[in-house]
Amino acid sequence: MTAMTPGSNLPLNAVRVTVDVAAPVRLDVSALLLTADGKVRSDADFIFFNQPSGPGVTYRSGGGAAPDSVTVDTSAVPPGIERIVVTASPDAAGQTFQGIEPTATVRNADGGAVIASFTPPQLATETALVVVEIYLRGGAWKVRAVGQGYANGLAGIATDFGVSVDEEPAPAAAVTPPAPAAPPAPPAPPVTHQPSPWLTAGAGTPAPVTPAPAPVPAAPPAAPAAPPATGKINLDKGRVSLQKNQTVSLVKGGRPLLSQVKMGLGWEPAFGGRDIDLDASVIAYGPQRNHIDSCYFGKLSILNGAVKHSGDNLTGEGAGDDEVIVVDLGRLPADATGLVFTVNSFSGQKFTEVAKAYCRLIDAASGEELVRFDLTGAEPQTGVMMAKLIRQFSGEWEMTAMGEFVKSRTVRGMVKPAAQAL
Repeated sequence: MTAMTPGSNLPLNAVRVTVDVAAPVRLDVSALLLTADGKVRSDADFIFFNQPSGPGVTYRSGGGAAPDSVTVDTSAVPPGIERIVVTASPDAAGQTFQGIEPTATVRNADGGAVIASFTPPQLATETALVVVEIYLRGGAWKVRAVGQGYANGLAGIATDFGVSVDEEPAPAAAVTPPAPAAPPAPPAPPVTHQPSPWLTAGAGTPAPVTPAPAPVPAAPPAAPAAPPATGKINLDKGRVSLQKNQTVSLVKGGRPLLSQVKMGLGWEPAFGGRDIDLDASVIAYGPQRNHIDSCYFGKLSILNGAVKHSGDNLTGEGAGDDEVIVVDLGRLPADATGLVFTVNSFSGQKFTEVAKAYCRLIDAASGEELVRFDLTGAEPQTGVMMAKLIRQFSGEWEMTAMGEFVKSRTVRGMVKPAAQAL
C-alpha cells in the first residue's frame, strides 16, 4: 500500500476500484463525473445518497457504522468522461474538517486489496473537500490525491464543477386562483432541465439543485465566474504562468523534465521603503513528509550537491533574481519526493513591505523560463511558502504555486508548516 501526499498519483492496476472515505464523524460522500472541461454533463453525473448510481460509478452508504464509499468501474465509464472526483463533507451542518481530517482508502473493488491511502494535511475552515480523483491519462486510469478544501460547503464544489445550488430552498410562491370567467392558461413551455432526485434529500444531504425556470423573454442569469483551471498543465506550449494553488506537470513533449533547473526568487522593497533582507531556502522531504534537509544561506549545498544555493542577497536591489537555488532533478535521491521553496524576512519586516515578490523555474541549460508565479497579495507575516515540487509515482515532477504566509523569520520555523502543506 502507498501512502499518498497531495498532488501525488498512482496507476490503477484494477479495472474496478472502490474509494472508502472515513473520518471520526459521519460524512456525506459523493462523486462527480467530469468531462475534459472539468464540468458535469447533467445532474445524472452527480452520484450521492439519493442518486446512488450513474454510468460506471456507484455510491454505497456505510450507515454511520462503516465508511461511505464510491466504486468506479473504469470499463463502464462513458466516452468523454475523463475524471471522477470523490468529495466529502461532515454530516453535521456547519461543521468544519478541523481536527477530523478524513482518510481515503483506494482498493481493488473485486479482490479487496488496498492500493493506496490518503489523509489530507491539517485542515481548518473547510466544510467540504475534494478528496481524491480517478482520472484518465494517455488511455490509462490513475488515482490522484487532491485534498482541495472549500469553506462554503458542497455549494463551493458544485459551483466549481458546473452544478448550480442554493444554500436554502426558495419559499413556494402563493398561488392565486384564476377568476371564474378567465380562460384556462395555455400550457407552459417544457422545462429543459429537470431537478436531481436529491431535492428530497434527508438530514445532512447537500443543498438542492435549483431547476432552471421555464423560458421567459428576459435574458438568462449570468453564468458563475469560471474557477481556476483544474486540468493538468504541462510545458508543451511554452512558459506557464501559475496562479495560487495551480499545478504544472514538468513534462515536455511527453517526457518528464529530469534535467537541472533553477528556482529564481526575487523581490523589491515596497515603494518608498527601505532595503529588506529576505532569505530564500528550499526544504527537502521524504515520502512520509519527513524532513530530510534544508538548503539556505547557511548551508549552500544539500543532498550530495543535487540542490545548491547561490548565496545571500542582503537588500533585494537590482533587476532579476535576488537568490537562486539550483536543483538537479535527475540526481535527487529516491527518498527526496518533495521540495518546498520558502522566503523569510530575517530582519523582521513584514511582507506587506515587499513589492513584486515572485518565483520562477528556469531550464539551467538553455536559460529558458519554464514556470512563473507572481505573488499578487501579501500578509503582515515574516515567512512565505512560494512553491513546491512533488515527485509523482511515474517519476515526473509537478510544481504547485503556494503563496502561503507563515510567522517565521528563519527556515527552521518553516519546516513543520511546509510539511503540513505537502
